[in-house]
Amino acid sequence: MWNKIKSFFTNDIGIDLGTANTLVYAKDRGIVLREPSVVAVQEGTKRVLAVGEDAKRMLGRTPGSILAVRPMKQGVIADPDITQKMLKHCIGKVNSHSRKLLKPRAVIAVPGDISQVERTAVKEAALHAGARQVLIIEEPMAAAIGVGLPVAEPAGSMIVDIGGGTTDVALISLSGIVYSRSVRVGGDEMDSAIMNHMRTRYNLLVGERTAEDIKIKIGSAYKLERELALEVKGRDLVKGRPVTMEVTSQEIREDALNDVIQKIVDNVALVLNNAPPEFSADLVDRGMVLAGGGALLTGIDRRIAEATQLPVHVADDPLSAVAEGAGRVLDEIDWIYRNSVS
Repeated sequence: MWNKIKSFFTNDIGIDLGTANTLVYAKDRGIVLREPSVVAVQEGTKRVLAVGEDAKRMLGRTPGSILAVRPMKQGVIADPDITQKMLKHCIGKVNSHSRKLLKPRAVIAVPGDISQVERTAVKEAALHAGARQVLIIEEPMAAAIGVGLPVAEPAGSMIVDIGGGTTDVALISLSGIVYSRSVRVGGDEMDSAIMNHMRTRYNLLVGERTAEDIKIKIGSAYKLERELALEVKGRDLVKGRPVTMEVTSQEIREDALNDVIQKIVDNVALVLNNAPPEFSADLVDRGMVLAGGGALLTGIDRRIAEATQLPVHVADDPLSAVAEGAGRVLDEIDWIYRNSVS
């Protein structure tokens, strides 16, 4: 009864604290915030000038007195102070739309392989940002819950969560992770690979936003029925002036993204090699589900399916899967705290 009464005064939240994007799920309201994990600060004082989309637009365009930074690197906190300010902004923004009196409890999803020190850093950042209590959940489990996999059943499920900084692959059964592996490869490394390709092939310097735009518009992991082309603007490193040139989807796939995608495929194969026999039998019928922003890369499901000879399904809303899963855990948060699960 007390928990029901208390729910009128607090606004519990689930957070996908991602390298590329931060999503917040509010209990009974769904996803209420979806912002890039970017913060613009005044150099020296570290005073926050902008967070999220406003800060992302500043990347590569700021004067010397302003820094636009990503406080999360490869799924973990790279700058605790700025991460705390980003979380404070997100929690404050969510609470500003409600009239709750108590600080929220937060379920935060993190990569499966982070250390206890890194988990503690996430907890402390959230507590200092305004959370009353913090529960940490592994991203692959949150993603599996978010996409609707039957994680509590005595049958094998497999999730591949391709985020901005990490790719988590997990085998799940009976509400637990049977085997998992995380590699610090994801959408950011794809962007870096495109930037490196443009620099080495064409002596063309492009920024993060341009590389991401190339990935979204013509990036692919499998041969397309009709290859695409895109005009790219950047600075010629030889002539020292802005230029425009055309690149093709085949070139980006084969020369820029192939090695990164292969690392993801190899990680999936490694997890499958460690699956128990009965689990493998379940996967022949069920296959696996792809979540995370990287699941939106054209043809990555076909690339993995061809390599594993298993069915591969892309989640209906892969970008929201982890946040949705963290949000659904909120329904059980009282039981979890009573049983001292951290």
